[in-house]
Amino acid sequence: MPNNHRGPQQPLDETDRAILRVLADNARLPNNALAEAVGIAPSTCLARVRSLRERGVIRAFRAEISPAAIGLPLQAMISVRLRAHTREQNESFRASAPDLPGVVEVFHMAGSDDYLLHVALAAPESLRDFVVDHLTTHPAVAQTRTNLIFEQIPGRRHLTP
Repeated sequence: MPNNHRGPQQPLDETDRAILRVLADNARLPNNALAEAVGIAPSTCLARVRSLRERGVIRAFRAEISPAAIGLPLQAMISVRLRAHTREQNESFRASAPDLPGVVEVFHMAGSDDYLLHVALAAPESLRDFVVDHLTTHPAVAQTRTNLIFEQIPGRRHLTP
């Protein structure tokens, strides 16, 4: 089972880091091309990628879909503060938030806010309804603050030095 909450059990070497740098730019790269790019045999590359996945270093391979292209042009980041920091309230919100309609990603935060939700919706009315119907009615939620996203600028995704 992947270890998704902690760092890898064994340190990453330069070959692992090279694989991660290449995959961060193009996760669809075929194994042979990946192996060539990092200078190792395809069988070695396949074993290394499998190990990185099993250790939880690589969490997923997925398509990044443009929300606007599928009819969800309005994006927002919604900060959520819980009423109390009990395990029950935290787990209640944590369990339900990822399944709410329009939620792209959920971040559990430290600081003045407890969660940050990235949402993509069709219109301002949809955003209002999302906050009213799903957040302010949740028994664990004390307060929300919504910030509209004008533009999303991807980071370089190079988490390795």
